[in-house]
Amino acid sequence: MSSVSFVKIQKNTVASTRRAIGEALNLVDYSFKKEIRNVVIKPNLCYYWDYSTGQTTDPRFVQALIDLLREKIVPNPNISIVEADASAMKCRHAFKFLGYEKLAKNNVKLVNLSEDRSDPVAVRVGRHIAELRVPRTIRDADLRINVPKIKYIPGQIKITCALKNIFGCNPYPKKIRLHPQLEVAIVATNKAMRFELCIVDGNIVSGVQPRRLGLVMASEDSVAIDTAAARIAGLNSNLRYLRIASHEGIGNMSFVPKGEPLEYFKARYPQQSSKDKLLGIAYKMVVHMRLGKRLGLE
Repeated sequence: MSSVSFVKIQKNTVASTRRAIGEALNLVDYSFKKEIRNVVIKPNLCYYWDYSTGQTTDPRFVQALIDLLREKIVPNPNISIVEADASAMKCRHAFKFLGYEKLAKNNVKLVNLSEDRSDPVAVRVGRHIAELRVPRTIRDADLRINVPKIKYIPGQIKITCALKNIFGCNPYPKKIRLHPQLEVAIVATNKAMRFELCIVDGNIVSGVQPRRLGLVMASEDSVAIDTAAARIAGLNSNLRYLRIASHEGIGNMSFVPKGEPLEYFKARYPQQSSKDKLLGIAYKMVVHMRLGKRLGLE
């Protein structure tokens, strides 16, 4: 079984977050290899929602991670923060609106994977064969770190966390066209683009309302992370896409918890009722359309 750590961020500061990330990694016995030079960090920048909504990865969380990397590896590794264009999100806007351009001033590259050079790959998931492209920035990295959020989403997969965040690495912008086969597409992307480490930004989470949960989760197993995240969010953790991912060898649904009790965070997670979820979806659709129109997006 894989280990998953649960750590409280004591204060809402970069320094406190850095200590919590370090503790979370220690609990799962993870140590950085000294020969690492090229690092990729994939935050969740799915849309133009500010980090305070709990929908996107906080740039301060990523800054804390970068500070830790520079301490543990070398002072100036090549760090790339990556994201790809989506059906209604353009990286050039997201990097600016969500505070990531400030990180780029600190010797960090911002990479739009939709504009990166990429190579074709065919991935089998059960009876399906998915044709994907793997961006070279991801392919050539020595260490790939997934920094997702925990969020409920309606439909077949119910929750977005580690595995769904890597689906966002697909450089094809019109990802919404893949949603009829979303479970297969998520698993295929994770098979094609293996990320060695997952660190969940659970400091502020979304729900019936945003709430500071003060959580860091860490694991080398993204399936175990998603199973734990589903439990924290009050969902059935025996989700089909997790079973498919486990069957395809991406990770294990069984895990050994380390650190704070999972139930501590589950009791504090702002779970939504069915009515709250429907109202939230309707509200986001309205804002999504208005902002997309203002930015001239498709």
